[in-house]
Amino acid sequence: MPAHGADSGQWSMTLRSLLFVPADRPERFAKAAASGADALILDLEDSVAPEKKDAGRAAIAQWLAGERPVKTFVRVNPLDGGLTVADLAAVLPGRPDGLVLPKSEGAASVEALLAVLGDVRLPILPIATETPAAIFQLGSYGAVGGHLAGLTWGAEDLPAAIGAATSREADGSYTAPYEMVRGLTLFAAHAAGVAAIETVFPRIDAPDALGAYVARARRDGFTGMMAIHPAQIEIINRGFTPTEAEIAHARAVVEAFAAYPGVGALKLYGKMIDRPHLVQARRILALEA
Repeated sequence: MPAHGADSGQWSMTLRSLLFVPADRPERFAKAAASGADALILDLEDSVAPEKKDAGRAAIAQWLAGERPVKTFVRVNPLDGGLTVADLAAVLPGRPDGLVLPKSEGAASVEALLAVLGDVRLPILPIATETPAAIFQLGSYGAVGGHLAGLTWGAEDLPAAIGAATSREADGSYTAPYEMVRGLTLFAAHAAGVAAIETVFPRIDAPDALGAYVARARRDGFTGMMAIHPAQIEIINRGFTPTEAEIAHARAVVEAFAAYPGVGALKLYGKMIDRPHLVQARRILALEA
């Protein structure tokens, strides 16, 4: 089964919330694990200075060797940076629950990581929009969908890569180029049949704004989100969990079509519904499972 919200795939896991933790801050691991996040992302990339990479690898290895209270992904360093092999050598013996691949440029990057992994098979979550070239490869992930835990994007590395001043308007919304990138990632994930994971919300002092961001993401078709602080997890999990009213309505839609097999459209609660409503109802019930 796929991750929640995915259309197909081989990896079964709930991924409403994935919480980043710097790998060289092991004193934060337990608090992060107790946050309620569906998964941790222990980060060996941007949040760890070069001179602390070895310490981060050792901390992850120690964490993975113990009793793991929550699914744990590891964000390795980019494939072209010369550090990925050392990252994997340190963390693979502990069998993390997945790998996050930064600076991914389509199926070719996933295949390159698979080649390094050899016989080891772990779900991979590419960060799929961090270079200009990556944007033009988003449609290729369907070729490796069976190896993916989902697909996500980022709004920080790409503007830096092209010399843009920012990816956001003054009110925090994305500028037009990055709204496009977000939308392309969303459709690329669904085309590949995997979970669409929204990028992080940078503020930890604005719960109402975070709630609105999560609601927009779910409305648009994202099924989970990355987080940067434990305080964000409850809001994210709640936002990506169907309400009782949504579940009840979805069940009614499914039951209505089951009662009239072969019918393309029918009336429910005074409104006409058709097959797309049935598809959406089944998605909502899958999120509940």
